[in-house]
Amino acid sequence: MRQGGGGCDGAENQRWPPWLKPLLGTSFFGQCKLHADAHKSECNMYCLDCMNGALCSQCLAYHRDHHAIQIRRSSYHDVIRVSEIQKVLDITGVQTYIINSARVVFLNERPQPRPGKGVTNTCEVCERSLLDTFRFCSLGCKIVGTSGDFRIRKKHAAVKKKKKQAQHQQQQHRGAAAAASESEDDSSTSTSGGSDKSSVVQSFTPSTPPATANSFRTGKRRKGVPHRSPFGSLMVEF
Repeated sequence: MRQGGGGCDGAENQRWPPWLKPLLGTSFFGQCKLHADAHKSECNMYCLDCMNGALCSQCLAYHRDHHAIQIRRSSYHDVIRVSEIQKVLDITGVQTYIINSARVVFLNERPQPRPGKGVTNTCEVCERSLLDTFRFCSLGCKIVGTSGDFRIRKKHAAVKKKKKQAQHQQQQHRGAAAAASESEDDSSTSTSGGSDKSSVVQSFTPSTPPATANSFRTGKRRKGVPHRSPFGSLMVEF
């Protein structure tokens, strides 16, 4: 509870019976300290008039003229039958469940790590999967979810979430633009580099050596007059 807004807190508290919040904060199904030797000493009862904690069946002898309700358990969570609670409390918007052929509501929230696939409706407080006609998964979530302070905080959270989403989209847009610009720069660089390389033709044949004085004289030399064989004009007589 906030200390600064006494008027607001008082108005919120007047919306609910004085026993409701103490009921939701009570731990049930422990052994009664006063009747530990009794056959049934499990504390699963609560007196709406006294609001003095969990009671066992033996304790009810001291609360005969009081309004007491019985708490049951399902999957380690406390529940109460709709037929009992709806007589003293408006449970509109709270999802009901059928357990052991009886319709019940949960006392406190049961958060889910992650909503299942195809879920279209969740608890406004703990985001547990719900049927489409309900707003809350438990009595505790209804108290929190219908408070003015929660609605203000939820509104601020929604605005903050939208801002974060907008900033994320802007960052993604900037990143995509930078990546596209870098890609264009790389493409133009590779194209210019390829054109420079293509202008240089590589030859695998040895180049012609430069001309020298000897090669020049050799090239200009003319053939001499052919000489006859010394025996070419010799006549042999027999």
